[in-house]
Amino acid sequence: MGDQVKARVMDAEAIDRALARIAHEILERNKGAEELVLIGIRTRGLPLAQRLGDHLTRIETYPVPVSAVDITLYRDDLKQRRSRPVHPTEIPCRLDGKHVVLVDDVLYTGRSIRAAMDALVDFGRPRTIQLAVLIDRGHRELPIRADYIGKNLPTARSEQVNVRLHEVDGENTVIILGGMDADTGKSTRGA
Repeated sequence: MGDQVKARVMDAEAIDRALARIAHEILERNKGAEELVLIGIRTRGLPLAQRLGDHLTRIETYPVPVSAVDITLYRDDLKQRRSRPVHPTEIPCRLDGKHVVLVDDVLYTGRSIRAAMDALVDFGRPRTIQLAVLIDRGHRELPIRADYIGKNLPTARSEQVNVRLHEVDGENTVIILGGMDADTGKSTRGA
């Protein structure tokens, strides 16, 4: 018995509204877009960063650079995970003195974000590194906090948050999947 859809928590319109709000928050905090660089964590962080960049450009009429970082080789659990292909990190400019907004789909333990920050150091010394996530589901293992959050979504550890984006998955939705509870062996559906 596989994971079952427990709830649909965001549709395409809700995702777009969340990104529009985050764009305004980023501009307010950074007093404009001139020193911003958006960097999406592969895979779903990149299309979210591109969408966020589109929102920022519409508001400010200033093109915000959008780049991608692959954290595969920076992960601290490489030996525990199945082999994954390594994609290029595409950061066309130096990050020295820039306000970098790291973008990802889901913030969970914080380990992916730590790996992304380690990777960014290879490209310069940003003035600040800020974090924007579509979903913050809690359960942190590292002291990492998002600066911009589309939706706080408290979940059980046995649940899975699945962000599906048109650019990767052919649809725009956020769902919660429930599988088997690790302690009881029973379905978490309806729990």
